[in-house]
Amino acid sequence: MVSSKAIMYTNNLIVSVQNDKICTAFGIKIIATPEIVMIAKSAGYDSLFIDIEHTTLSLKDVSILCQSALAVGITPFVRVPWQCGNGFVQRVLDAGAMGVIFPHIYTVDEAREAIKICKYAPEGCRSLTAGLPQFCFQTLSPSITAPEANKSGSIVFIMIETRAALDSVDEIAALPGLGVLLVGANDLASDIGTLGDWEHPGFLAALRKVGNAAKTHNVIFGIAGLYHKPEIIETVVNEFGARWVVGGNDVGFLTSQAAANVKQMSLIQK
Repeated sequence: MVSSKAIMYTNNLIVSVQNDKICTAFGIKIIATPEIVMIAKSAGYDSLFIDIEHTTLSLKDVSILCQSALAVGITPFVRVPWQCGNGFVQRVLDAGAMGVIFPHIYTVDEAREAIKICKYAPEGCRSLTAGLPQFCFQTLSPSITAPEANKSGSIVFIMIETRAALDSVDEIAALPGLGVLLVGANDLASDIGTLGDWEHPGFLAALRKVGNAAKTHNVIFGIAGLYHKPEIIETVVNEFGARWVVGGNDVGFLTSQAAANVKQMSLIQK
C-alpha cells in the first residue's frame, strides 16, 4: 500500500532481491478478475506474470488485474505480444504494470529499444502522463513520479529465448536500465535444439550462461516454463542465481487439479 513514507507501491521483486530471496510469480492467462489476484496473494505469491502474448486478455483486463494486484500488495508484471509497438507498451505501463516482459528478443538493439520506451527521460522516451495507478492516482509532479517510476515502477524483462539472444546475452545484460534476464525455457530449448530433453548439457549450459551474465552485470535472473521440472529450478536458483521464478499459471493449476480430482473420485467406487 501507499504510505506517508512511500509515494509508489512497493515492488516486491526489488525487495526480494535485496534480501537475497526468490520472488515467486503466479501466471495469469485466462482469468481476468480480481478474485484470481486475491487467490494468488492468499497462496503467498509475491508477483504476477500477466500474459497477453499467448492469450486473449485485453488492455482493460490488464488494468483490472494490475490495479487489483497493487491494492493487495502483489506486484504485477505484464508480458506483451512480440512486436506489439511502443505505443502499446506505454499503455500497459500506464495501466498499472510495474514492469514489462519482452518476448522473442534477438538483438542488443531490440533490447535497447525495449528499455528506452519503458523509461522516462533522460533514460528513455516514455511519454509523461498524470494519474498513474502505481502512485494510487495521486496528483504529483512529474519531477517526482518519473524518477520513481524509472527506478522501481518500470522493470524491464528481456526474454532470452532465442539462440541469437543467448549469443549476445552479456551485451544485453550490460545495457543501462535493464532489470531482468528472463529465460523462456520452452522457446529457448526449441531454438537451440534441446526441446523435451531438459537435462541436456547444452540446455543446462545455456541456463548457466544467462545466470553468469546476470551476475556479472548485476541484473536479475528469471526463469519461466519449467513448472514440471522442480529439480532443474532448484539448480537454476541455488547454483545459477535465479531470483524471479514463475511457479505456474491459472490454466495449468486448474487443469492439473481438475484431473487429479476426477482421478480421486474414480477410485471411490469399488
